[in-house]
Amino acid sequence: MKWRYYPEDVLPVWVAEMDVPLAEPVARAITDAVAIGDTGYPSGTAYAEALAEFATKRWDWTPAVERTAIVPDVMLGVVEMFRLVSHRDAPVVVNCPVYPPFYQFIESLGRTVVEAPLSETWRIDFEALRQAFTRAGEGAVYLLCSPHNPTGTVHTEAELAEVAALARQHGVRVVADEIHAPLTTAEFVPYLSVADDGLSLMSASKAWNLAGLKAALAIAGPAAADDLARLPEEVSHGPSHVGILAHTAAYRDCGDWLDALLNGLDENRRLLADLLAEHLPAVRYAPAQGTYLAWLDCRELGLGDDPGKVFLQRGRVALNSGIPFGTGGEGFVRMNLATSPEIITEAVRRMASVL
Repeated sequence: MKWRYYPEDVLPVWVAEMDVPLAEPVARAITDAVAIGDTGYPSGTAYAEALAEFATKRWDWTPAVERTAIVPDVMLGVVEMFRLVSHRDAPVVVNCPVYPPFYQFIESLGRTVVEAPLSETWRIDFEALRQAFTRAGEGAVYLLCSPHNPTGTVHTEAELAEVAALARQHGVRVVADEIHAPLTTAEFVPYLSVADDGLSLMSASKAWNLAGLKAALAIAGPAAADDLARLPEEVSHGPSHVGILAHTAAYRDCGDWLDALLNGLDENRRLLADLLAEHLPAVRYAPAQGTYLAWLDCRELGLGDDPGKVFLQRGRVALNSGIPFGTGGEGFVRMNLATSPEIITEAVRRMASVL
């Protein structure tokens, strides 16, 4: 999709998948399964066990395997969590600007989105969140993006504890999308390590480039175990068995590969900062602590609310427009840094050519 959606003369640095070769243990898990015809239905808890081992090593937190369930992917898992913990028309609070499918999935369920804008430094604004919880009312859901997409903010333990306290005070349930958790330079704090009544969705999809191999895990805190236990059995039929094998291998055997990736992303962040300073100094960019995404403030370029459209039409470089990310996205673009230095350099050159 990344390379075929636009014409061949367009350089794509938009959709969130990486230009990297697969980690060898992941590739081996897939080819071994195909070699013996192991392409049936998924079974067992190996995926959850691999995540638990990874989380223990990386975050000093161990999710309970018995409080997990496999789901097709993170966003479909989010939808199922909404159904478990809230009535069918309960509003959903989000921190804008935020991942556009949050809006799409919420609205496709016939629910109302209640926005709680982030602060000017892209951190949770707790007064805005309190007001959003009040507007949404008791019984609403808060869809927490952690680490945050598109800003790359990594929430602190204190911030997450305040989220949990505020949610309990207002009778709001928290569902955390933590798909980018392995992709952090700052300390990542799992939401369930500070809130026993939360629900989380995790996956190896982003960190090991497995978007085409569908599989994710829903995880419940101790006080939410009964909620997750009500998940319909047929939901577990959606994930790909081969996907689960790949995700399991990623968590279990590919820590060194991930470390090398994180080093490369750090180099790419520094490269982008240098290139923007040289060629597009009016673009404001703060290298993120998480994800492989760059949130670029282009408001001073004079290209209007949708600079991404201008970069595409006149520069032949495809970025994500900030507008679908909700309130606060006007004048911004999101750039994917999980690619080669040469592509990042060419993308900035094309963006600068527009001016």
